[in-house]
Amino acid sequence: MSLRTPELLAPAGSLTMLDTAFAYGATAIYAGQPRYSLRVRNNDFGDIDVLAQGIARTHALGHRFFLVSNIYPHGAKLKTYLDDMAPAIALKPDAMIMSDPGLIMLVRETWPEMEIHLSVQANTVNAAAVRFWKQAGISRVILSRELSLDQIAEIRQACPDTELEVFIHGALCIAYSGRCLLSGYFNHRDPNQGSCTNSCRWDFNVKPATEDASGDVYVIEEREKRQGSYMPIEEDEHGTYILNSKDLRAIEHVQRLVEIGIDSLKIEGRTKSPYYVARTCQTYRQAIDDAAAGRGLDPALLGQLEGLANRGYTDGFYQRHTPAETQNYLRGHSESDRSQYVGDVVAYDATRGLVEVNVKNKFGVGDRIELILPSGNRDISITQMENAAGDAVEVAPGSGHRVWLPLPAESVGAFVARYV
Repeated sequence: MSLRTPELLAPAGSLTMLDTAFAYGATAIYAGQPRYSLRVRNNDFGDIDVLAQGIARTHALGHRFFLVSNIYPHGAKLKTYLDDMAPAIALKPDAMIMSDPGLIMLVRETWPEMEIHLSVQANTVNAAAVRFWKQAGISRVILSRELSLDQIAEIRQACPDTELEVFIHGALCIAYSGRCLLSGYFNHRDPNQGSCTNSCRWDFNVKPATEDASGDVYVIEEREKRQGSYMPIEEDEHGTYILNSKDLRAIEHVQRLVEIGIDSLKIEGRTKSPYYVARTCQTYRQAIDDAAAGRGLDPALLGQLEGLANRGYTDGFYQRHTPAETQNYLRGHSESDRSQYVGDVVAYDATRGLVEVNVKNKFGVGDRIELILPSGNRDISITQMENAAGDAVEVAPGSGHRVWLPLPAESVGAFVARYV
């Protein structure tokens, strides 16, 4: 029996990311203006013309564009909010993603027709909270990352008339869904104002310390940016609160989330690369379609995600222990099929019959590569490579270089990954 197919919601920090997300299978994107969302850097949508193009391109494809406005503003931003948002609202985004009750109230009063989705920043973890926000005029709640699959199912059963959204891939915070103070403490850049420096992901070194009256204490040293600076850390029944988390990868749970009836599956990463968006959208697109059609997870999809830069993967809080019947997913893909992003195919030279590749990482003649295309991926072995002068070369050294390969013209726009 076929199940309802949920929305695949992808991040966008630029028009290129937006176009890439839709080309590779997303059905909605979310983007925010730097002043009022939690992504200040790598964000082109502060330009109202870029925002207008993004919304127009999205609607031309029949897809949905969600405008993120999820900061908890101090007074200065509150004073400018309505005037600054009026031009954006006039472009008719499909919904606003918000967290602050005051801003939600202002939007409801000023633009009552605007659909509002509750951000994960609001930390919704139970059905009573979902019902409260429904009464406040919220049409969709993005549930906290700290919920298990069974808890999500309970909320779905208790709140059948509210759309529910969950994260399935991307960075995890070391505090409750983004409520972290490390960046503000270390760098005076407030995470909840959009300028997080990802301090939890710095390179920390754990060292033992003497026990004090409160029990065992450990000391951490930040080795890259604050070498020689030591800080105590402690652990309680919920875990530790410094040291970086692995990245979320919940592709093995897509089938259960589809069965539960979740309305939207969301990928984190508005500051990531177009390659990241292409690879995640393509992979989760297949997983969602397979689940909706009643097919099981293809373990090869895990291998495709291994090729992305990551800090190791976890399925977060979705399950405490891995069931025996799904343990094979964790190593059910070929290690030889792991790949690394090495370049973009940017042009076709008809005179030479070669495509131009903008190199991102080292690769060379003899390597087996994967061309990642919306129409389907292709495996190719590199037998020839030239530089701009037409001289044969053996290696593309890395970022900043360009090489020419004997690939078909339809490869233009493809991402290139090298199998490792």
